[in-house]
Amino acid sequence: MDNLNSVLLEGNLVKDPDLKHVGEDERPVCRFSIGVNRYRKDDKGEIQQFSTFVDVEAWGALAENCGKYLKKGRGVRVVGSLKQESWTGKEDGKTHSRLLISASHIEFRPEVRKTENAEEIVLEEESDVSEEAQRG
Repeated sequence: MDNLNSVLLEGNLVKDPDLKHVGEDERPVCRFSIGVNRYRKDDKGEIQQFSTFVDVEAWGALAENCGKYLKKGRGVRVVGSLKQESWTGKEDGKTHSRLLISASHIEFRPEVRKTENAEEIVLEEESDVSEEAQRG
């Protein structure tokens, strides 16, 4: 049986991204979390919203662009693969793990600025970035 590890999610950043440079070569990595909503009717027929929060990481030029253009509330479409991280807790000595999305492509949704009377959509900063495009 073939294996497939591919994820596509759309959501909004729940806080500002964290851009760091790691390792001897100072490779950029940007980590952020998005909230993804889904809707379904309950037993009374009323629509209920359910939110899932997903951690995302991006590397290289993709990470740099995320650090530059993303902020809390900005919408994104993330394409990538599931990655499992494991570590031993410093305080409890127990093994912990989590799943996250290792992004290969991220689309930045148009920024919406709210004013007193309306919402303004800003298209100038919309960007579509993938690892393949960054490698040239």
